[in-house]
Amino acid sequence: MMEFKKYESAVRWSLRKWIDEVKELDILVGIPTYNNEDTIANVVSTIGRGLVEYYPDMRSAMLISDGGSLDDTREKAYEAEIPEGVKRRVAIYRGKPGKGTSFRCIFETAKMLKVDVCMVADSDIKNITPYWVKGLIDPILKNEADFVTPYYVRHKYDGTITNNIIYPMVRALYGKRIRQPIGGEFGLCPDIVALFINEDVWDTDVAAFGIDVWMTVTAINEGYRVVQANLGSKIHTAKDPALDLGPMFRQVLGTFFYLMGKYEENWKKVRGSEEVPITGNPDGEVKLEPVPVSQKRLKDEFYEGFMHFSPLYKQVLDVDNYNALKGIVEKAKERGEVEFPPDLWARILYDFAFTFHAWSRNRRKLMDIMTPLYLGRVASYCSEVANMDTMEAEKVIEAQAQTFEDLKPYLIERFEVWE
Repeated sequence: MMEFKKYESAVRWSLRKWIDEVKELDILVGIPTYNNEDTIANVVSTIGRGLVEYYPDMRSAMLISDGGSLDDTREKAYEAEIPEGVKRRVAIYRGKPGKGTSFRCIFETAKMLKVDVCMVADSDIKNITPYWVKGLIDPILKNEADFVTPYYVRHKYDGTITNNIIYPMVRALYGKRIRQPIGGEFGLCPDIVALFINEDVWDTDVAAFGIDVWMTVTAINEGYRVVQANLGSKIHTAKDPALDLGPMFRQVLGTFFYLMGKYEENWKKVRGSEEVPITGNPDGEVKLEPVPVSQKRLKDEFYEGFMHFSPLYKQVLDVDNYNALKGIVEKAKERGEVEFPPDLWARILYDFAFTFHAWSRNRRKLMDIMTPLYLGRVASYCSEVANMDTMEAEKVIEAQAQTFEDLKPYLIERFEVWE
């Protein structure tokens, strides 16, 4: 594994010089980028319009925090038209490559500029509107929240990690129904920005795709007020889960399991879940674009992964769960369809969560062998909702989340027997 030098700060000297010139701001919007030349200009222009439209009397700026893009991302970000009065800076961050390090640079800049609110947004959004700025920033400025997560409608095949793992796990463990805990767009108060900067996590998976779930779970457990901002719908550069989500899956889930250990005493006490306030009322029609899913590839990865890792699954899984999983694979080979029920999926995830903490070594290997099972669950979910509309598919996701809640005693029992 490649080693990266640790730095005390992700802010390079050239960005620090800009910070010294600007001195102070009211609002900083950070945009992490890496090879986003096709979408970044629209994101920058739209956020700029939102800042002027909703906060014309406040000192605001955008920081495009780039990971060393090999295309024209930085040039497109500089060329994008923005209204007068909004400052803009494009900078390459310093440290371990990844979205989390990009956020670290943004957060450090926000603290140095003594902002009242920091907002972050993904760079691949296709349908962002100026209202998103208001939705994510207003709750902080009005002192209604410390941390704002997005709430939007997504295509039924989009967000498979969110729908099948992170949303039901956050809800079951921490009792908060935060629908998009890793959505990518957030609003943050100065106190939580300072907390994040001081955490010693920047050489872990938090520095990559683990950042979003780390922020959300940390905010919940450290007692910050969380609300969800209704942003309408989200259309972005969606990834086929069969082809593109391997590293993201491992980093997100590894971070989540790590946090389970850190906040074990908290989640063991939680029973049931509660709604988290949703604020805002965006204008416009909810539109969605199709998301590609390679069903055959999902199934093949599931079959082959089970055959390859079967001895390891016997070690990780409860014997009844292993036998049930084996039965699913055998039926799938006969019928050509994967039928992976949510209750078994929940118990298997809980088995892996327990094993992650029982093993002191080979935790990355654990994430690797879990990937085929995740792809099998996604294949089953996609088949189930294939002929459903968005709202019908959402009911399937909600029912699965409730199943995770109902089976939480199984998880607690595994941890308590081990202890």
